[in-house]
Amino acid sequence: MKIVVTGGAGFIGSNLVEYFLKKKNEVVIFDNLSRPGSRINLSWIKSIPGNLRIVEGDVRNDFDKLCEIVNNADVVFHFAAQVAVTTSVINPREDFEINALGTINVCEAVRKSKKKPILFYSSTNKVYGEMEEVKTKELTNRYAYISLKNGVSERRPLDFHSPYGCSKGVADQYVRDYSRIYGLRTVVFRQSCVYGKHQFGIEDQGWVAWFIIALTHGKKITIYGNGKQVRDLLEVSDLVRAYVLAIKNINKTSGQIYNIGGGLKNSISIWLEFRPILEELFGKKIKANFSDWRPGDQPIFISDNSKAKNDFGWEPQVGVRDGLKKLYEWVQENKEIFV
Repeated sequence: MKIVVTGGAGFIGSNLVEYFLKKKNEVVIFDNLSRPGSRINLSWIKSIPGNLRIVEGDVRNDFDKLCEIVNNADVVFHFAAQVAVTTSVINPREDFEINALGTINVCEAVRKSKKKPILFYSSTNKVYGEMEEVKTKELTNRYAYISLKNGVSERRPLDFHSPYGCSKGVADQYVRDYSRIYGLRTVVFRQSCVYGKHQFGIEDQGWVAWFIIALTHGKKITIYGNGKQVRDLLEVSDLVRAYVLAIKNINKTSGQIYNIGGGLKNSISIWLEFRPILEELFGKKIKANFSDWRPGDQPIFISDNSKAKNDFGWEPQVGVRDGLKKLYEWVQENKEIFV
């Protein structure tokens, strides 16, 4: 197969590229290399034997380049994005142009292409907004849903809330409608809290990796809120496996939207339950500073993965402790790249 990955030098993209190169596929990366760590990831990707082409470009304004590489593709993964809520609040126009306009350009490139490849869009649980009306209870170390026993399903109404949620949500719906209106084979993954190797987490995005990177280099950690907020952690190899299974079952997955997260078994509060694991990994007591809640932050988000399991047989296999240990070991082995 010929695989095209926009944002292919980013965290998720580079892990996906590794998989398909090792499976002897032709892979084309389309990336503007603006993301911190992208050039380091690209150097690593180049070390993997295989049929790799790298095209430096921007989904916002390099439409002709995009059309050329998509034209004969079998599968397109669209990962190029602005990825942080806080950044979207500071510069909502740029956030919109990258996430919404950039996605329209990818959709149009696929629509105009010769082979009409499968198109995967990497969306986010932020399209569900703050979910203020969902009843939760505050426990000793975490928040918990009162009524959503299996977590949030795809039937949940959209309520974007932040500029980031808006831009990703707009793109999410365009990708879905390009299937309904133009008959393209599109699949949307609304992803939750993905973490793993080759993630250059920063304070406002990729918090799991950021905590480990910061602690490794003696930097301060700030918790926004009370630390009881709950997220379901998804190790990146599980996400890659979800994409692969969705391709294999495209007759079922085409035109569909899926919540893809760690689920109930891999849910954890961002500090009160995460801190003991960090202390075990680092072998010392760890402290953090606390600050106000961030706008649009959900006190709890756990993905209901039932639809993905029913449609293409996917559920997470990597537990939180095992996944965090893998990430910790990768950071320790590559300390110098984070300086």
